[in-house]
Amino acid sequence: MFGKSVSRSLKHVVGLMSEGDFKEVVERTLPEPVVVGNVNPTLGTETTLDEAWSYITGDEVRIVGIYGMGGVGKTTLLTKINNRFATISNNFDVVIWAVVSKDLKPEKIQEQIWKRIGFLDKKWKKKSLREKAEDIFHVLSRKKFVLLLDDIWRRVDLEEIGVPLPTRQNRCKIVFTTRSCRVGGQMEAEKMIKVEPLAWEEAWALFQKKVGDIDFDIVPLAQDVAKECSGLPIALITIGRAMASKITKEEWEHALEVLRSPASSLPGMEDEVIQDMEVEVYFEIEKDELVHYWIYENFCARNEAYSIIGTLVGACLLEEKGRHVKMHDVIRDMALLIACKYEKEKHKFFVEAGAQLTRVPEVGKWEVSKRMSLMANSFERIHEVPRCPDLLTLFLSDNRNLSEISDGFFQFMGTLTVLDLSSTNIKKLPVGISKLNSLQYLNLSWTLISQLPIELKMLVNLKYLNLVGNFELNMIPRGVISSLSSLQVLKMYNVGFIWVKKLEDNILREENMLIEELQCLEHLNELSSTIRSVSDLQSYVNAHTLVNCTRALWLNLFPSPQSLNIWWLANMKNLEDMVIIGGSNSEELGVNVVMEEIEAHDAGGGLGNSMISRKTYFNSLHTLTLGGSLRLRDLTWVILAPNLTCLNVQVNEHIEDNKC
Repeated sequence: MFGKSVSRSLKHVVGLMSEGDFKEVVERTLPEPVVVGNVNPTLGTETTLDEAWSYITGDEVRIVGIYGMGGVGKTTLLTKINNRFATISNNFDVVIWAVVSKDLKPEKIQEQIWKRIGFLDKKWKKKSLREKAEDIFHVLSRKKFVLLLDDIWRRVDLEEIGVPLPTRQNRCKIVFTTRSCRVGGQMEAEKMIKVEPLAWEEAWALFQKKVGDIDFDIVPLAQDVAKECSGLPIALITIGRAMASKITKEEWEHALEVLRSPASSLPGMEDEVIQDMEVEVYFEIEKDELVHYWIYENFCARNEAYSIIGTLVGACLLEEKGRHVKMHDVIRDMALLIACKYEKEKHKFFVEAGAQLTRVPEVGKWEVSKRMSLMANSFERIHEVPRCPDLLTLFLSDNRNLSEISDGFFQFMGTLTVLDLSSTNIKKLPVGISKLNSLQYLNLSWTLISQLPIELKMLVNLKYLNLVGNFELNMIPRGVISSLSSLQVLKMYNVGFIWVKKLEDNILREENMLIEELQCLEHLNELSSTIRSVSDLQSYVNAHTLVNCTRALWLNLFPSPQSLNIWWLANMKNLEDMVIIGGSNSEELGVNVVMEEIEAHDAGGGLGNSMISRKTYFNSLHTLTLGGSLRLRDLTWVILAPNLTCLNVQVNEHIEDNKC
């Protein structure tokens, strides 16, 4: 009775929300005026901080720009300004922080602003740029606000975003950071403050703090290393931490040699050079994906890779964010340049990531490269037929406009080991992909590919294949998957969502055909799958070799009228992610057992031989999503997933009383 009452109340609230205008309510329920940010204590910033604060709290200046070279401490200064609003009394209603970055996407800036002043949900995200701008303007025009914009590379159109211009009447303020003083003119800043590198005394004190105790006879070498950082706080901090464990003269001399090579000339670059660096301040990557890159580049094994990530995070060379890590642009630049030094020839690395290129660079500039990244650009086609005898790694991911690659593009890349085409709009793979005899890693996730070419059978050395998020994939020819005899990782999560071609040689037509091919893969140790019916799931869980290596399941149970017994999945000891989507005919999702009876429970529906050990409940499951027209009798079974961190249950017309 109580559950039905709640359900009726929810429907009533939804109806009221659809009829009302809640902008005023949103304004009255704003969060705290300022969100305090984390900041490492640094030396030598107080004078600059006080100068900026005087302009922000004064009446004469409305837009303030903070500029300086990469890694000099602009973001740290802006964070200190933000945090000062939490400790010093002021007359502002709200302080808003937004990261802009080089790619400058107005929608991203709008979302960051709306998170602070409104209610960010799926409905709001679906609004147009103009509608979002109107919402933002409606709220901010009635507030005395401070907008802090970090990392601007060119003019931000405030009117397009919906931010009212600061005036003497509204007494609002805008503060931004940039690498170029010229951007200040574009933003009509009334005051530009330059952040200078630390003076030697402050730089040496910061370096000593990060290194720790330094032997007397090593001090001269340590000072020389610190001087090579040219007063840049981020360089002093990261290099200082990296040298904390070095105790011999030889180690310090080696560090000095590396820093004095042309590869480490970054700290002395002028603003005009630094502002042209084609990298974003931060680029996030999943730890698992980074590990797979390293494995198939033959850098290291899996456990060692995670250990390296932990070491880099500990040394602040990587920043950890849940299941992702990211690297500061200055550290990334230094890593690239030092890597080039060890490769002896600078052209072995070709990186034009996030450079907003509308055309692929001239072939002559990168044909001799060993590793190449053109990710996150704006070109639509690749028609070149390059000769790349040494190319090992090629990143073309996140090119959202890329829809066509010529058949001959991969023809002369015989050494290519890692290829990433994820998050592009390509609809078919070029025939020439069959020439990639050395390929071990192929990421095709989140593309528009409708079928895998038969030529893929030729990639006998392929060990990693990612097809996640390919909704339109409706055809995989018989024999393609089973021919990939070296395959270790296969990701087919959320695949073929729309429809499947009913062709005899299409293994997606019947789940048993796919299962048969998967069982031919002797080296498979990590699998994510999409399953479309309860009967197919029954066949899948009886394939014990597949059960043991399953990491993720996407269950699209649209056509089936049968019930799903969740205990069929309990023996998947490595299952981490699961999505269950029910169709209009799905009867219920539930477990009609108590914990004491589990071991004797017959899994039902032809699975009587699948006994469930007390030690193999959903111990690895950390993300569970339940949606569609599922009749949920109860969710008490989720208590047997002790490591579950994310539970998403979509409320629908069929939901019943939930006990959780």
